[in-house]
Amino acid sequence: MRRPESLRWLAALLCSVGAVAAPAAEPSLTVVAAGRTAIYTTGGLLALPVATTVAIPVDPLYGSSKALRAIPLSTILSGAEDDNTIRFFAGERELATLAAGPLLAKGPGPVAYIAIETADAAWSPLKAGAASAGPFRLVWLKADKTVAGAELWPAQLTRIEEIQPLGKRFPMIVPGARLAPNHPIRAGFVAFQKHCIGCHTLNGGGDSTLGPDLNIPYSPTEYLRPEALRKLIRDPQSLRRWPGSKMPAFDAKTLPDRELAELLAYLRHMADRKVTPPAK
Repeated sequence: MRRPESLRWLAALLCSVGAVAAPAAEPSLTVVAAGRTAIYTTGGLLALPVATTVAIPVDPLYGSSKALRAIPLSTILSGAEDDNTIRFFAGERELATLAAGPLLAKGPGPVAYIAIETADAAWSPLKAGAASAGPFRLVWLKADKTVAGAELWPAQLTRIEEIQPLGKRFPMIVPGARLAPNHPIRAGFVAFQKHCIGCHTLNGGGDSTLGPDLNIPYSPTEYLRPEALRKLIRDPQSLRRWPGSKMPAFDAKTLPDRELAELLAYLRHMADRKVTPPAK
């Protein structure tokens, strides 16, 4: 038996009202680390005993101070290896790949947190007509110049995953196997992963292309005098002024003189270990 047209219209209206009234799904963050996959909701993260409010003096995404509800990233990356790397995603888009060591550190230097946007304290849009940095984002407490760039504060996160160490994924960045374990060049390789790989590739190896490759076609050790290269690292704008530059300055507190010397030794070493990039 056919229903009268008015009843069909009423049924459609009730269905549409029900659809509008249905609560939206709570935002969730997928974390893959230490061989486990976990899915955390906003409420689930905020219910953790470590949830706190962090004060960010200068938020590089918003350009102002922020007080954000957050948890230490090390909490949800428990069991991750220091020498691995951590990738951050917004949907299917990879935002950043960072060394795990600094992300797992608990002080005294910068400490990584996952900030959580809440419905009753929504964050402002990143720009007019755009979405906010939520529902989850990486922020740094006690941030210094090593984490000053906005590229190290990925936002709108949906997934975080631990992956193999950079040296295993990109063997072209690894120094010569014959070097002693305590050789300064190996220490320089550690410094390269800590300070440089977040923005640069070397021999085409690495995930980020924000800055130029540091060996192909030439290493900066081949076209800059040592004192000029040190000056570039210490304060890029003091060597060549470029308003569009995103390279931060690395002062002696952030990158001690000995570590800088080891980094330069690694770059000089790799200048003799170039890898021909694949033909396009």
